[in-house]
Amino acid sequence: MSRTILVEYHTSWARIRIARPEKRNALDRGTRRALGTAIADLEPGTRAVVLTGTDTSFCAGLDLKERATEIAAGRSDTAGEEAIALNMVMRSHPAVFIAGVNGLALGGGMTLVNSCDLAIAAEDAEFGTPEISFATYASMAGPTARLLLNRKRAGWLLLTGERISASTAHNWGLVNEVVTADHLEARCAELAARIAGFDATALSMIKATLDAVPGAATDWREVLIYGQGVNAAIRNARGRPGDAA
Repeated sequence: MSRTILVEYHTSWARIRIARPEKRNALDRGTRRALGTAIADLEPGTRAVVLTGTDTSFCAGLDLKERATEIAAGRSDTAGEEAIALNMVMRSHPAVFIAGVNGLALGGGMTLVNSCDLAIAAEDAEFGTPEISFATYASMAGPTARLLLNRKRAGWLLLTGERISASTAHNWGLVNEVVTADHLEARCAELAARIAGFDATALSMIKATLDAVPGAATDWREVLIYGQGVNAAIRNARGRPGDAA
């Protein structure tokens, strides 16, 4: 495993830590690839994953200095493609991902929070999309935030470049809970252990419903029928087709 990505295994759950504190845990190419590999190679039976950072940052986004240096040297700019692949490997994994936001979550770091299924933030954490300051669009944090937030709130992040507090992020629905910094790891571990105690098939299928509704199904009758179908699929996968809905 890369020195910048640390994986700890517990009973049916894991903690993945981004460990590049000297760069505020910014994702350079090596860290992006290592994080994607760590997720893809999680031990079978891992039902929940806590994704967190080191020291005072969760993740400050992509490593812009590395990206600028590579572009200046004439190398192909593949950072965006790699970041998309990283987020999609997390979204498509059957485990439930919990962001343990221990500090700054900016740009691509906020995208990681948005891509997680659940999020708990330390009370001193901050969130933001500073890309407008560089005359660019937060091309991943922006659209994923818009999926989660109303237009005014997403617009505030994207058009002002100002950071929001953990409390505001909680009020807006970007995180589920805010705790003291010294309680963050314990709370994340408690939640991960609780989730890891549930049926693996049910967890993975219910996780999939979070995107299917209202992403694909919006009509009330349609979603009610869809819900019955999910339970039928869970029963069939567990070999219990005769159970009640």
